[in-house]
Amino acid sequence: MQKKSYTAGIVLAIIVVAFLALLGVNLMNKHQNQVNYDDYDLSGYIGPNEFNGEIGDNVKGDKDKAKVYVVEYADFQCPGCAGLNAYVNKIPASFDDKVAVIYRNFIMDYHQNGTAAASAAEAAGLQGYWKAFGDLLFSNQADWQYADVDERTELFVSYFNTASGNKGDVDKFKSDMNSKEVQKKLKFDQDIANKIDVPGTPSLYLNGERLDYSSTKTEEEFLKFFHEKIDPLLK
Repeated sequence: MQKKSYTAGIVLAIIVVAFLALLGVNLMNKHQNQVNYDDYDLSGYIGPNEFNGEIGDNVKGDKDKAKVYVVEYADFQCPGCAGLNAYVNKIPASFDDKVAVIYRNFIMDYHQNGTAAASAAEAAGLQGYWKAFGDLLFSNQADWQYADVDERTELFVSYFNTASGNKGDVDKFKSDMNSKEVQKKLKFDQDIANKIDVPGTPSLYLNGERLDYSSTKTEEEFLKFFHEKIDPLLK
């Protein structure tokens, strides 16, 4: 009886040690997988990394030539974002590509197709068509914003074909929309927006400061506002 008890005790000890070792590994992995946003310059370009699904910031303009970044937090189902998009698109050229606009997804939870649209844009971006696809999402917002899943997917595929000039891989596009990499990218963007307390969309930031451009009514006024803010930074 003593021998059996001794053997059982050894087995139990082994099980406990193995469990604690496994628990330690899981806790270590959990700790390693936590994002420390203080490691990133949230006012500048963030490249591919393990936390954003290896999908870097989407950029309007030339990120390599740019000396200044404007960061836009927007939602493809946001009417205000759609209305502002044409103006924002003009910023890089207005500064001869010395300024680029970084786009980050900040999806409102009450927008039923906002997440699907952002996922589709990121999927298009994986094949190099993010901007063209995003512009089509904004300009055709009324058609897809309340569409059901099948109709929405059909519309997104048609936008992808248009954006890619029918040269894109549709099957890959549809698969990427639901990929874990794209979901990581959306969460990464959303968490940054929450960290800096972005109040809503569209929001534009320059060097960490949220810009109040509400007094501008025309494209000319909008670009003049940005020149007044950015020209001194470029000198």
